[in-house]
Amino acid sequence: MRLSKCWDNLIENAIRPLALGRKNYLFCGNDASAYRAAIVYSLIGTCKAAGVDPRVWMVDVLCKLPYYQRDGRDVAELLPRTWKALHPDN
Repeated sequence: MRLSKCWDNLIENAIRPLALGRKNYLFCGNDASAYRAAIVYSLIGTCKAAGVDPRVWMVDVLCKLPYYQRDGRDVAELLPRTWKALHPDN
């Protein structure tokens, strides 16, 4: 039995970023750059899955990260799902 057209579109839309990312990794320059790009794509995808605006989250986290490292605080508080619980308005 074939899935309806609606399901086909949802599935295609869900895997499209993976296919685009895979194509973009070819132009990263070297393995280290591709690794870093994959990390950034993963963080952005995690933000979207948690319902967090990736730009707002990244600006906040990049400002706080040096202080977390200096004070020895748990950086797990900065992960998107935890961050959203601490910032319900975003």
